[in-house]
Amino acid sequence: MPSELKNPFKPYDPKKGEAYMSTKQKNHFKKILNHLKAELGEDIDKTVHTMQDEATVFADPNDRASQESDMALELRNRDRERKLIKKINETISRIESGDYGYCDTCGIEIGLKRLEARPTANLCIDCKTLDEMRERQMAK
Repeated sequence: MPSELKNPFKPYDPKKGEAYMSTKQKNHFKKILNHLKAELGEDIDKTVHTMQDEATVFADPNDRASQESDMALELRNRDRERKLIKKINETISRIESGDYGYCDTCGIEIGLKRLEARPTANLCIDCKTLDEMRERQMAK
């Protein structure tokens, strides 16, 4: 996620005795996710307009190669953002279906603090740690 994306929302402070993933908590995370999605969409639109404006044909092969390299990097970043928007949409669907906030692997609560840090999380910290360890072992 680009570093310029900022979460203007304060961390959710649950009331004493409030149930996990109450309607207020779900609405809080839905607002955060919609805000992120809007910011990402704006960034993608800006990139498209910038690339159209900067579509200059350089006579010098080095300048052309540099421009193509810059565009390729920009497109790679936008593709990552497009995938993040897809994940945000899936997460919003999870909120609406009532599955949000619970680990896909073991079913326990993910936790509000983890969701504040990564609103699209679908694994608890223990399952995510095991998943990352497996990934590292497979890479070797």
